[in-house]
Amino acid sequence: MKRQAFFISDGTGITAETLGHSLLSQFESIEFEQVTLPYIDTDDKAREVVRKLNNIVETTGTKPIVFDTIVNQNIRDIISKADAFKVDIFSTFLSPLEKELKIHSSYTVGKSHAGGDNEIYKARIDAVNYALDNDDGSKIKHFDQADIILVGVSRSGKTPTCLYMALQFGIKAANYPLTEEDLGSMNLPEVLKPFKNKLFGLTIDPERLSAIRNERKSNSRYASLNQCYYETEEVEFLYRQENISFLSTTDLSIEEISTRIMLDAELKRLA
Repeated sequence: MKRQAFFISDGTGITAETLGHSLLSQFESIEFEQVTLPYIDTDDKAREVVRKLNNIVETTGTKPIVFDTIVNQNIRDIISKADAFKVDIFSTFLSPLEKELKIHSSYTVGKSHAGGDNEIYKARIDAVNYALDNDDGSKIKHFDQADIILVGVSRSGKTPTCLYMALQFGIKAANYPLTEEDLGSMNLPEVLKPFKNKLFGLTIDPERLSAIRNERKSNSRYASLNQCYYETEEVEFLYRQENISFLSTTDLSIEEISTRIMLDAELKRLA
């Protein structure tokens, strides 16, 4: 079964996407063709959206699903005329909140993503730059500034996790790859020992790791199943020996990995 889903906003569409994706993911038996339509901020753009949505019904016989975070009332009224199943996120959640708080909301476009707090915005940018500068053990002299240092074998998810934590939470996350040489000695690299309290380990199913590595270097020793089994078994032994907290990234999204690390390491996110 297949349905079309639209995330429509007069801003970036990030809020509509985030909530819409979360809700649609609960229906695993349905394949959703997902389209984001940001900056629908004029009447003409809204009418074009309505034509697009109505055309889907005419050609497929099935109503598209629409998640919208439209603020402008005129545009909301136009979109409401579309022949679609609509989830109006703002009216669904803001109206009850207004009643409870006994005050009208500001209904400001992009409010949840605004850079109004310049200190928080700057901290996130600084954290992203830090993650980029301290990726893959490139600048270990700055490890003293890290909130956390992710360690693990190559392609276990260290870099994207560091960047996500930086962008979403303002966490200064560095990462260091544990090589075959490190694993052979069964000791932490000397450069990591002063920062042991900041270390957090990642591991991964060896068959999944082999598949990922084959995309980068197919039919190589690096990507071979034997090598991946060896590295993952050794790195997990090292984590236990050194009493380093770790988790498997095999079946987790970057969002889930990052959130679990934040929780386990008791890191405080920015507001």
